[in-house]
Amino acid sequence: MKAHVPGDVDRPPRMRRPRPFGLRTRLVLAFLLVAAVGCGTTAALTYRAARNAILEQTQDTAVTAFRQQVESLNTRLPVSPEGLRLELQRIARLGKPRPWRVYAEYGNVRVSSTDRPESTVLTPELRRRATALGVTHGSFQRVVKDGTPYLTVAVPVVFSGRGGYPAGRPTGLVLYAVMDLGEEEANIEAMVLAARDGALPALLVALVPALLAARGVLRPVRELRRAAHSMGRGRLDTRIHAKGSDELADLARTFNESAAELERSVAELRRAEARARRFASDVSHELRTPLAGMLAVTEVLDEDAAALDSDTARAVRLISAETGKLAVLVEDLMEISRFDARAAELHTDEVDAAETVRRTLLGRHWTDPGQVVTELTDGIRARLDPRRFDVVVANLVGNALRHGRPPVTVRVYVEEAADGWLVTEVADRGPGIPQDVLPHVFDRFYKGDPARTRSAGSGLGLAITLENVRLHGGTVVAANRPDGGAVFTVRIPL
Repeated sequence: MKAHVPGDVDRPPRMRRPRPFGLRTRLVLAFLLVAAVGCGTTAALTYRAARNAILEQTQDTAVTAFRQQVESLNTRLPVSPEGLRLELQRIARLGKPRPWRVYAEYGNVRVSSTDRPESTVLTPELRRRATALGVTHGSFQRVVKDGTPYLTVAVPVVFSGRGGYPAGRPTGLVLYAVMDLGEEEANIEAMVLAARDGALPALLVALVPALLAARGVLRPVRELRRAAHSMGRGRLDTRIHAKGSDELADLARTFNESAAELERSVAELRRAEARARRFASDVSHELRTPLAGMLAVTEVLDEDAAALDSDTARAVRLISAETGKLAVLVEDLMEISRFDARAAELHTDEVDAAETVRRTLLGRHWTDPGQVVTELTDGIRARLDPRRFDVVVANLVGNALRHGRPPVTVRVYVEEAADGWLVTEVADRGPGIPQDVLPHVFDRFYKGDPARTRSAGSGLGLAITLENVRLHGGTVVAANRPDGGAVFTVRIPL
């Protein structure tokens, strides 16, 4: 399957670097591990079967041939060491599959086909089994001496029935054959080396299907990741071309269905949001003309209110105040609508930050030291939109005067920890902001006290402040001071 990303041909999404132990590596390692276990198991079973076959064939051949030679032995009792030596040398020459070293024991008599009358390879256990009562068929044993394997065979000589002795009765003479199994062991080691040398090419051959299998699994996963990354960047029309009927194809179809449903839902939400923004903007715009007339009328009525009776004057002043609040609300709604429509623009100029704050306070008549205290650092030049920065300072100071207690402190300085940032702090002496309200102070129309249905402001002042600061590329944070009171900190890059 292949991700189809409309409008994203020239700029493919940036993907993460492959991880050293990612899914591809784990799949290949798992495939090679299975192949290695399979090769090892097959080699071990083959080695075991071949080893047993080689040793058993050599063993059977040697035991059968030695037993036949012992049965054809023509030795009279009591034995003659010299004559017995000649017979042992003859039997040693006729050894199969290769010559033996033959030893004979008769009581205290020890004779061999070699210069040494006894062998250190023969074990007491083999002698005990060969001389056990009633044993006539002999016994054999494989022994490793100084790293060399040997086959040892013991066959007792029995009476043939001539000379007055009962046939099949042991004579007391026992013959032993010792054969070196070094040649068989060398063949077995050669088989092990061949299996080991053949395992590496087998693993290399297994690497090819492992890579193909990993590619077949990872390609749809990679396409799915690209599609998800593209959707995360806002391209909700991203789809995946799904082929086949396996689980990955089903996953691709499910992804496409989910993406289509998400695109429909987001499109509907965007249309609803656009309608709401347009409605607020249209209503605000339509209200401006009648509000302008109402404000003109209320100004005239305010001038004549002193000549009216008390009840009429009180009603006139109430209408005038509410009309003024409505005018502020309409202007704020218009401003919010411009932010929502991405139509707000910055018209920056290099200004003196401290002087700009002074003009803001002077224009609102906040010059009484009992109301506002300033700590302004002169000479700070910053590129700001004077009108929007004026709105930021005015909203914060006005909010502090309404909801806190004077005097409100306004500080302007350059932050030393991060040179290049203009910092404006507005702090009051009030009770501070409740902890459950702090995360929502910049929300539109948010009321910290649900019982408070009316406020002196429009409920949009801090939201407009946040948008203006963001437009400057800065941040604004609300917090409580340790000694009491709320503090709003604005950081704007110089």
